[in-house]
Amino acid sequence: MFRKRLTVALGTLAFAALLQGGVSLWALQAASDKVYRGRVASDVLAGFLDLYGTKQRLRAWLSQSLLGAPVAPQLREQLQSEMAATLERLDAMALQAAELDGDRGALQAEHRQRQEDLRVLHQSLDELRIAMASVQPQPPNDSSVALWSEITRVFDVSQGRDLRSLLDRNIARERAAVARDRAAADSSLALVRTLALGAATSLALAAALLALYFARALRQPLEELSTGVEALQRGELQHRIPAHRHDEFSRFAQRVNAMAAEISHHRDREVEARHRLEDLVQARTAELQDALQTLQQLEARRRQLFADVSHELRTPTTAIRGEADIALRGQDKPAAYYQGAMQRIVGAAQQLGGVIDDLLTMARSDIDTLALLRTPLDVAEPLQEAVEQARTLGREHRVQVEYTAPYPPPGWRLLGDAQRLRQLFTLLLHNAVRYSHAGGVVQVQAQQVVDASGVAQWEMRAIDQGIGIAAEDLGRVFERNFRSERARLHRADGSGLGLPIAATLARAHGGRIEIDSAPERGTTAILRLPLLTEPS
Repeated sequence: MFRKRLTVALGTLAFAALLQGGVSLWALQAASDKVYRGRVASDVLAGFLDLYGTKQRLRAWLSQSLLGAPVAPQLREQLQSEMAATLERLDAMALQAAELDGDRGALQAEHRQRQEDLRVLHQSLDELRIAMASVQPQPPNDSSVALWSEITRVFDVSQGRDLRSLLDRNIARERAAVARDRAAADSSLALVRTLALGAATSLALAAALLALYFARALRQPLEELSTGVEALQRGELQHRIPAHRHDEFSRFAQRVNAMAAEISHHRDREVEARHRLEDLVQARTAELQDALQTLQQLEARRRQLFADVSHELRTPTTAIRGEADIALRGQDKPAAYYQGAMQRIVGAAQQLGGVIDDLLTMARSDIDTLALLRTPLDVAEPLQEAVEQARTLGREHRVQVEYTAPYPPPGWRLLGDAQRLRQLFTLLLHNAVRYSHAGGVVQVQAQQVVDASGVAQWEMRAIDQGIGIAAEDLGRVFERNFRSERARLHRADGSGLGLPIAATLARAHGGRIEIDSAPERGTTAILRLPLLTEPS
C-alpha cells in the first residue's frame, strides 16, 4: 500500500520535474528566438542607418564636386560600393527575418513591404551610379543649379517615390520591429521566470504536501512498530503490534507478532523445561540427601547395633563366667548350690541364645530371602504356646498375661510357618511384657474380622499398661535398632530388633502390624493375618 503510494508520489514528482524542464526548455528556446529575432531587427535597422549615412556622405561628395571643391574620385566609388554592400546585407537580413517570423500572418505584409523597398533602393542605387558617372566638376552657373536639382531628384526620388520618406519609413519600421522583438523577448523571459517560479513553487508545495501526508500517514505505524519493538526488547513477549491496516506496516507487524509468539512459545517451553530440570534436580538432590541421610542413619544404627550387640552378648557371657567363677572358687559346696548356679548359667545361656537368634533372624529378615515352610494350620496352637512363654517371662517381671482361649475352638486356619508364627507372637507378647510396669497386666485378644475389601482376616491384639510410645516415635518403631529414650530408660538391655523382626515376619505371611500408643497409657499392638477361605 505505502509502496504504491510512494511510487505514485515519486513518479508524479518526477513527471512534474520533467514537465517543468520541458516547459522551461521551450520557454528558453522561444526567448532565444525572440532575442535572435530582435538582433536581426537591430541589424536591419543598423543597415538602413548605414545606408542612409553613406547616402548622405555621397550627397556631400557630390555637393563638393559641383561646387568645384577638390574631391577624391575614388571616394565616390567607395561610397557607392558601401551602399551596394549594405543593400546586399539588408536583402539577406530581410530574408532571415521573414524565416524567423515564419507563418505569422500579421507580419507578412511588413516583410513584403520591406522587400519592395529594398528593390526600389537597389533601382535607386543603379540610377544613382548612372547619374554620378556623368557628373564633372563645373563652376557655378544655371546649368549647375539644374544639375544639382537633377542630382537631388535622383538622390531623393526613384520611380516616383520619395527615397527619404522610404528610408525614414524603413528606419521607423525597423525601430518598431526592434522594440516589438525586444518586448517579445522580455515577455518570453518573463514567461520563463513565471513558469520556472510557478513550477518550482508547485513542486515545492507538492513535495511539502506529500511530506506532510506521508509524515502523518507514517507516524502512527512507525510509533506502533517502535513501541512494539521496545516492548519486545524489554522482554514483554505478550505485547502485540496493531495490524488492522492493509499495508506493508501491518504485514510487517503481523510477522513481528508471529515472531514474538514463536519466541514466547519457545521461552515457555524453555521455562517449562528448566522447571522440569529444576524439579528433577531437586528430586535427585532430595533422593541423594535421603540416601545420604539413610546412609548416615544406617551408619549410626550399625554403630548402635555393634554397641547393643556387644552389650547384649557381654551381659549373659559375663553372668555365665561369674557364676562359673563363683562355683569354682573356694571349697566344695553343696549340690544344691551347684544346681542353682547351673540353673542360672542355663538361664544366661538361654538369654544369649535368644540374642543370637534375634541377630540371625535380623540378618535374614529380607522377605525375598526369608525361608518359610508355609502350610495350612490352625493359628490357635502357636498362639497358645507364645502365651505360655509370655506368662513365664511375665512372672519374672511380675506382669500378668491374660488370655482365654475360645471354646469350642473356632478353627482359625491360615497358611503359615508354625515356628515363625510362634516367633512372631512371642516377639509381640514379650515386647508388651518387657515394657510394662511391675504389677501390670497384658491382655491378649484374638478374633476374626473383615477388612474394607471384604476379605476375612485373623486379628490378635496385645494390650499392655506400660510406658507407652511418644507420638514422634511411633513412625520409627519398625526401624532396625531404634529404641526411644523412654524405652532405654525403662530397659537398658534392649536391642531394638523385636518389632522390626515381627513386622518382617508379618509381611512374609501377607499380614501387617499396627501400633497404637500414648505415653504412660500403654500400647496396643494389632496383628492381622489373612485367613484361608473354604472352597465353595
